[in-house]
Amino acid sequence: MRIVLVGPPGAGKGTQATRLAETLHIPHISTGDLFRANISQQTELGKLAKSYMDAGSLVPDEVTIAMAKDRMEQPDAEGGFLLDGFPRNVSQAEALDELLETEGMKLDAVLDLEAPEDEVVKRIAGRRVCRNDSAHVFHVTYTPSKKEGVCDVCGGELYQRDDDSEETVRKRLEVYHTQTEPIIDYYKAQGLVTTVSAMGKVADVTKRAMSALTGS
Repeated sequence: MRIVLVGPPGAGKGTQATRLAETLHIPHISTGDLFRANISQQTELGKLAKSYMDAGSLVPDEVTIAMAKDRMEQPDAEGGFLLDGFPRNVSQAEALDELLETEGMKLDAVLDLEAPEDEVVKRIAGRRVCRNDSAHVFHVTYTPSKKEGVCDVCGGELYQRDDDSEETVRKRLEVYHTQTEPIIDYYKAQGLVTTVSAMGKVADVTKRAMSALTGS
């Protein structure tokens, strides 16, 4: 299956993408991983992307699209893939369609993970990360530390990352609504979109998503 996963920040796309890709035995292709891999391996695309990033500029769509094309052409993606974070806007969605058509392929489904805005803000703004080890993550509501502000694992200080502040989250949501959300209507016109509630337990969301994909 060839799937695009969309949804606002905080909807749990990364978690669901990993679970769905493992269940379907297809690679999870995320924009973040593509950039990190190309930059760390110092590919030509990675060097080009880094030059824009170092200058504080947005990486042009054509560079992102070229990275995605290269990844989708790898042997492990022959049987399908799950795209997470790409396409990010309608022009990228159009480019993806053209790319797939050239290869004699098409998307099978677009999953739209839906969560209320207040819930998204609560999920992200409530995160607290350990200064000693960023892998130790807590949440003031859902997974609080035993002692406020102190990591249960190593005793380090817990803090809120700048990216997780409510103001920053709401700005990220504005960008999502303006740039990415329009691709949902674009794909709805093709009859590809299924909306899946991102509320509740992780396993329940995965179950709903799989039912949407398999029709069972």
